[in-house]
Parts: sequence; C-alpha cells; structure tokens
Amino acid sequence: MRSIPLALCVALAASGCSYLPASGPTSRAIVDGADVATPQGVYARYELIDVDPAIIEALRSRPLDSLLAAFGDYRNSAEPLIGVGDSVAIQVWEAGSGGLFSGPLVADRFSAGSKSAQIPEQVVSRDGAISVPYAGRIQVAGRRPQDVQVLIENELAGKAIQPQVLVTVSKPISQSVTVTGEVTSGARIPLSGKGDRLLDVIASVGGVRGAVSETYVRLSRGPTTVTVPMTAVVSNPRENIFMRPNDVLTLVRDPQTFMALGALGNATELQFSAEGITLAQGLARARGLSDVQADAEGVFLYRFEPNTLVRRLRPGSPLLSTKLVPVVYRFNMRDPNGLFLAQAFRMRSRDVLYVSNAPFSEVQKVLSVFSTVASPVTSAASVYSVSR
Repeated sequence: MRSIPLALCVALAASGCSYLPASGPTSRAIVDGADVATPQGVYARYELIDVDPAIIEALRSRPLDSLLAAFGDYRNSAEPLIGVGDSVAIQVWEAGSGGLFSGPLVADRFSAGSKSAQIPEQVVSRDGAISVPYAGRIQVAGRRPQDVQVLIENELAGKAIQPQVLVTVSKPISQSVTVTGEVTSGARIPLSGKGDRLLDVIASVGGVRGAVSETYVRLSRGPTTVTVPMTAVVSNPRENIFMRPNDVLTLVRDPQTFMALGALGNATELQFSAEGITLAQGLARARGLSDVQADAEGVFLYRFEPNTLVRRLRPGSPLLSTKLVPVVYRFNMRDPNGLFLAQAFRMRSRDVLYVSNAPFSEVQKVLSVFSTVASPVTSAASVYSVSR
C-alpha cells in the first residue's frame, strides 16, 4: 500500500505539478508559452522582453501626451470676429432731432427729443447677416464690430442725420468653448478678448468636481483629441495653454489601477494617482514578494504596447501587424541591478503585475500531498502493528 502514494508523488513531479493548486503559471510556462508550435508552424502569442537599461531608455523615449506639443500655446492677437450664432446689439445716434432714429423737437419745452435708437438684439443668421432698418441686410460674419459700424453708417448716409453707430456683440457664441464632464457646472463659456487659459475656463465653471489626482483633461480641437492628467496641467504651467473658439474641454475621472497577482504579499487591484508610479512602488504597495513562495527571478508585467514601440524593441516581431501588441516584461529581482530597473520602470493603468512561485514551492506542494496521502496509510500500519 505504501507504493500507491509514492507512485502518485512521482507522477505529480513528472507532470510538472500541473495538478497541484497554483496562483498562476510558472516562470518556465511563461517563457515557453510565448511561442506555441502548431501544425501550421510556430504561433507567437506575446513578446517576452527581459528588462535591461536599453529597454528602460527605449520606454523613456516614448513621447507622453502633451497639450502643448499637440496644440501649441497660441493666443490670437487679432480682435475677435463676429460669427454665425452671435447675438449683436446696435445703437444709432443722429446729430439732430426729427431724423430716422431721433425723436421730434418738443416745441413747448424748447428741447429736443431723444437722438438715439436701440435696435433690438439679433442673432447672426446662417447667411452671416443681420437686418438694420433703412440699411437692409448687412453682412457681419467674419468682420470686426468696428468694421460693421462703418458699413452701417455708410448705408445710412443721406438717410439719417449724420448717423453714428455702435455695434456690440452681447453673446459671442462663436467665440466660446464647451466645458463638460467632471466639473461643478458644465456650460458654454465665452472667451474674453485678452485670452483665456485652460485653468481659467475650468475655474469659470466652478472647478473640478472630483479629486485632481484622479482627473484627466481631454481637449478636442478640430479632428484632434488629446488626454493628459490634470496634475500635469496644474504642475506644469506650459501645459496650461490658451483656449481657442469651439474647443471642447471634457474632464474625465479615471482612477488608475493595476492588478497584483501571484506570489505577493497582497494580491489584489491597487490604485495609484494620475502622476503614475514605478514598478518598485507597485511592488511595495503589493507588500513585496512572498519570502516563502515567490520566485525572485520570475517578476512579470503584462501590458499591451503600440506596435510603433514594439518595432523599436523587437524589429522582427511577428505580432507587428496588430495595432496593440501583447508584451510581457520580465524582471530578475535576484540581480541587485534589478532594483534600479524596477525603480526606473513606469507602470501604467491596467497593467498586470505577476510573480511566479519559486520551484522549491512546487516541491513543498508535492511533499505536502505525499504527507496527506501517506498519513492514513501510516496510521493504519501502526494500528495493525500494535494489534499484533
């Protein structure tokens, strides 16, 4: 009967302990699993990259998203132009009484009536024009208010008494930006003549509703959209760029997280701020490697990388045909230099940090199974011996 548990343990060891409980694949399984042999040939499932100083430098060279780099920091020095949808108010003065826009002379009081008239506010129509009494349809879109004033005065010349016109854009819809998302009160905000920066616009709607460390700024200008952490805008004044008409500013709350799995002190999903953390900090938040279980040479980070970056790291990769390439980075924490590499490696949201079990841990499992199976047999043998 003793040969049964012994044979079982031999079978478990020979099968690579595949039938034993485990928190994930072994280091050897991850290395061997990058390429799988099929009848059609070798099929690549992911790129396995050993992290060294050259890999760190290549990852650092990847440009970070930047509002300044994408849009520049240009403030329009020219005076804003009237656009379609703007509300325009017009007031006309005349030099004497009794004209088209002035009241008649009040004889009994020896005084003149009003010498001005306020034309009701109008919205610039789709054809870019407004209507002015005795002047007809006036094209105002794409012109400065003072240019429209001169145009109306010329049209009224000979009809009104030395007319003087004042044009005011009361609601500059065409010179506004839209602010939405995680703000206190989303709205369409008109830009001032002096120019407004991104944080000025956010402040005008009451500020950010959530935590700055969890908030991202998403700016859409024409066909281009760029998303950066709110902390980057707050800490770097160069990212606080000038806004332009028709910009759409959306504040998005996106807590940054990574999964910690395997032989760690704390296997769970962990959060970090939008500023980011290093792999060393991530390991510390996961309470480090388990002393009795972890394989210090088997620290892996799973991530999808853009094919442009993978082309630099692995020029001959067969996975470059896809836009996002699955990549597994391997760290050897038994090497003293591995701590420096972990400190320089930046983690990203949705990363998966996995630590495999040490080989001796699998041996302990086999011995544990052997002990569990053999214990009843040993006990029975002892009872039989005593009974004799």
